[in-house]
Amino acid sequence: MEEEKEVEREKEVEREMEVESDVEVKKEVEVEKEVEVKMESSDSNTPGIIKGQDLFGYVGIEAVLDQMRRKTMKAGFEFNIMVVGQSGLGKSTLVNTLFKSKVSRKSCTPNYEEKISKTVNLQSISHIIEEKGVKMKLTVIDTPGFGDQINNENCWEPIVKYVNEQYEKYLREELHVNRKRRIPDTRVHCCVYFLPATGHWLRPIDVEFMKRLGKIVSIVPVIAKADTLTMEERLEFKERIRHDLQANGIRVYPQREYEEDPEDRILNDKIRENIPFAVVGTDKEHQVNGNKVLGRKTKWGIIEVENVAHCEFSNLRDLLIRSHLQDLKDVTHNIHYESYRVRRLNESNVNGLALSPLTLENGTSEKSETESHL
Repeated sequence: MEEEKEVEREKEVEREMEVESDVEVKKEVEVEKEVEVKMESSDSNTPGIIKGQDLFGYVGIEAVLDQMRRKTMKAGFEFNIMVVGQSGLGKSTLVNTLFKSKVSRKSCTPNYEEKISKTVNLQSISHIIEEKGVKMKLTVIDTPGFGDQINNENCWEPIVKYVNEQYEKYLREELHVNRKRRIPDTRVHCCVYFLPATGHWLRPIDVEFMKRLGKIVSIVPVIAKADTLTMEERLEFKERIRHDLQANGIRVYPQREYEEDPEDRILNDKIRENIPFAVVGTDKEHQVNGNKVLGRKTKWGIIEVENVAHCEFSNLRDLLIRSHLQDLKDVTHNIHYESYRVRRLNESNVNGLALSPLTLENGTSEKSETESHL
């Protein structure tokens, strides 16, 4: 009897082991099916997504971010900003305030100057700014003389010409047979357009300039010296400007048609609600409640530049530097420059010729080195 019981116990243990084995096999099959389902897609060209919990172990993919960061910190990057507006609107002061350094043309000698007409001079200043190991080559392009004449007809043409010349330079570098590994980028990544705080509507020169430039460069309009308006006047003026922008089909940054990410769309909607930014610039510090702050001292008190209750300078700074700097560069390369490149190459294909000689800023011409490669 005991032998029979022992045999039955052994058989029962074997059955339990078989059941456990079947369960393990089923689990493995289910896991494989889950992975297969995640890898499948309605579009055969669309890759499936394998998330961390589905990996067999640590791969180290996130280390790529550190690699990219080290490479970027070592090489640095470029940012080219153009400031446009009448004299006396505080363009140089605002640029110095943005980058907390003397970077405007009034603070140093221009490394490039072009007198295009009797009314408009284009001047650029370049600096290497380093912060926490990150290097940025900042180029500020100023346009003294813009809008200062009695007759300002076509005063935007030199600026349009300059922007397109930078695209042309980049295109020709791209088309070289032995092109540089890193093409110098002089393209204008952003144009900050200064509006006088009149409290009324956009002037004809403002409308015409932004309509023309908005097609080839990212424009960010600002109300200069906003402390000359009361808060009520400021809000009404901003609303009128937004109405004028929409009524005239003026494209300002950030533009809805370039948005792909839902989170970016939400953030950009908030930015668009604040455009144009009402700003105040200064490089002077004052004591407020025991703290040093950038501000302008008036007989009514101190206007703190970085206090959102006083002006929208911090919103502008965040847009240009802290949140959208790379996007400004991406839009320049992928949208504005790409449109220029396609148009120029189509022109050369239609004519059966290479790119026509480019008239450089110094008035000389450069023959195309790419005649056999288009």
